[in-house]
Amino acid sequence: MGLSYINGLVMGLGLIVAIGAQNTFVLSQSLRREHPLPVALVCILCDALLIIAGVFGLASLLGQNPTLLALARFGGAAFLIAYAVQALARAARRDALTARQAAPRSLTAVLAATFAVTLLNPHVYLDTVLLIGSLGAQQVSPGAFAFGAVCASTLWFSALALAGTRLAPLLARPLTWRLIDLLVAVMMFAIALQLLFGAY
Repeated sequence: MGLSYINGLVMGLGLIVAIGAQNTFVLSQSLRREHPLPVALVCILCDALLIIAGVFGLASLLGQNPTLLALARFGGAAFLIAYAVQALARAARRDALTARQAAPRSLTAVLAATFAVTLLNPHVYLDTVLLIGSLGAQQVSPGAFAFGAVCASTLWFSALALAGTRLAPLLARPLTWRLIDLLVAVMMFAIALQLLFGAY
């Protein structure tokens, strides 16, 4: 159970801590002090629902079909290795996370934008439903894995919302994101090896 939770936490952090539209949006709301906590809450709840649906929906499906389980296992490992390679490629670039400036918006407008950034992004379904779901379905304790992944989402988005103004100078440095991407690559390779050699 403990290993399943740790795997979920590591996988969740590995997928969520990267330069992208959702992270940029949440950080920008925090920097502008424009409803950052409701924005983070929406992101956390959406992630939690998608993770739970993926883990338990795919857990049932994979449990009934050993062939699909094998495909998910080796396909997931291949995806993780590819993801790690992409993280290494990002580490070689000089990208930084920046916030866009705009006029203040109402809570309704901000929440609508949050739902759009979160749910209209195809990567959220690939990451939370398919990848996390298929990996979670193969754990000794799928529930602990899902809880770990939800905790990762909660920790990350809460940090961006609550400490955005303090994190901004650090996150604006390309070196920070290079180090983050290197760490992500190591975590993805480690979990891929667990899948390939059955240590999950």
